Amino acid sequence: MEIIEQMTEFDIAKETAVAIGKFDGFHRGHQKLLDELRRQKENGLATVVFTFVPSPAVFFGFAPAGELTTIAEKRRIFENAGVDYLIEYPFCQEIANMEPERYIKNVLIEQIHAKCIVAGDDVSYGRHGAGDYRLLQKKSSVYGYQVIIIDKVLYKGKEVSSTYVREEVKKGNMELVECLLGAPYRIGGEIVHGKQLGRTIGMPTVNLLPPSEKLLPPKGVYYSYARFCGGADSQKPYPAITNIGTKPTVDNQCVMGVETFIYNFNQDVYGAELEVFLLHFKRPERRFDSVEALKAQMTADIAAGREYHQIPFHAAEQLSLIK
Repeated sequence: MEIIEQMTEFDIAKETAVAIGKFDGFHRGHQKLLDELRRQKENGLATVVFTFVPSPAVFFGFAPAGELTTIAEKRRIFENAGVDYLIEYPFCQEIANMEPERYIKNVLIEQIHAKCIVAGDDVSYGRHGAGDYRLLQKKSSVYGYQVIIIDKVLYKGKEVSSTYVREEVKKGNMELVECLLGAPYRIGGEIVHGKQLGRTIGMPTVNLLPPSEKLLPPKGVYYSYARFCGGADSQKPYPAITNIGTKPTVDNQCVMGVETFIYNFNQDVYGAELEVFLLHFKRPERRFDSVEALKAQMTADIAAGREYHQIPFHAAEQLSLIK
């Protein structure tokens, strides 16, 4: 996949099908857009995802705090989906003032060479967001492209949207979030050195510092699975249990971290990129009176997680982070 970023002057020398959107959360509605792109690819068009960076809502200060899907996560998703081009178009005041038809003509037609435009009925672009799907349809005969408007996806009668997903993530309703996304909620990052308390008490963990812009669910313990990014095992899920929070029993610093115990795993993984997928909220984070009390609770959590994942006990269960 070719990524076009931080530039407004470019030219894709192919006829394309382009999907327009924010793609925050990459929920089931967004997936319908990509399904249509795949069909257009079978018709011989190169596939393009077009998104503004930052989003207009972020640029004007209207966006809620925290992103469901970071730029790095979106790139990985689109790469895995087989998208040919990802355009991260820089949003600024000049772009905000662009007349809607000029956006269609100058960007979608002259630069992207769109022959098919795929969007939801809430698509907006151009000055004051005045451009909509109706204008795309009206100008299709003028500029020679097809417009495909994707209907909203409903879950139990309610529209699946980034706002809906965000509300449920904040509540820790991970099963519902998975239904809305079509996959468990993910948190990714590089594995870093922690305080290594887990190793000293026989429960070694991997530690991630999530991007500051990532929306995290409530502090606490979650059943999860982990997946390493890149390499031969990049699609292999490892059953795990994850703590999200500040580790109040052992650390006075208020730094949010993601700490994961991976069952039956023994590899040197410092510096690797890891994604953690949250399946179920088990309990809130709490401060314990002693490290011994914390160890007892961690032992109980890990045992409960093993039962949740239906994992038999493995005598050599440990995570060795240093060779």
